[in-house]
Amino acid sequence: MSKTALVTGGQRGIGFGISKALVAAGYQVAVLAQLDPQEPEVVEALEILGDSAAYYRHDLENIEGHSAILNQIEQDLGPISTLVSNAGVPAKNRGDVLDLHPDSFDFVMGVNLRGAFFLAQDVARRMLSRPGGPSYQSLIFITSVSAAMVSTERAEYCMSKAGAAMMAKLFTVRLAPHGIGVFEIQPGIIETPLTARVKDTYTKRIAEGLVPTERWGQPKDVADAVVPLADGKMAFATGSTLAVDGGLSISRL
Repeated sequence: MSKTALVTGGQRGIGFGISKALVAAGYQVAVLAQLDPQEPEVVEALEILGDSAAYYRHDLENIEGHSAILNQIEQDLGPISTLVSNAGVPAKNRGDVLDLHPDSFDFVMGVNLRGAFFLAQDVARRMLSRPGGPSYQSLIFITSVSAAMVSTERAEYCMSKAGAAMMAKLFTVRLAPHGIGVFEIQPGIIETPLTARVKDTYTKRIAEGLVPTERWGQPKDVADAVVPLADGKMAFATGSTLAVDGGLSISRL
């Protein structure tokens, strides 16, 4: 029986890299985002992913709509065996933590934490309703090194990712007795559309030694870590946090 993965934000950047890797590994992939299906970005992604992927339009902030979209995905593709909680939004504007506005705080938390939590909760409940299912089941949270590394100019983003890191731990303990694996992946500086506006800044800092591997991370670097977790090859490592950051988060003198 085929395996079905739901990848939020799976049409671009890290999420698209994950979607491609899961399709290559034999998964059916439900790509979920709030973009119109006719957007060139979505159309191009689906052309590349092929018949093993389908697109579903949904806004993570609309938690009342989570159940309906999950019902549609499972009706079309079968039970979700893996959720990759990847979608996220950056701070609306980078700036001093002392100038952080509530609207930006609420927006980032609404997507990265509130929306992500209640979607994962619904998926987890569905997984528990079918114990001993046809394949290994897992939740994989793509957070960020910003869950632990401070950037005072984007405080709301850091706080949302720190909350998501705790979210992964909470789901781990709740679901472990049922054989459902939960993992957190913390990407570092990854070359995606979201980091394009700071590319020059970080390219210079990477060249100066910020990242021990001396290069930008790529979406494939994260995707390569997702597949074995989804496949259950690290089942007893449930609850683990994997830094995919080229050594960025290692404390150094």
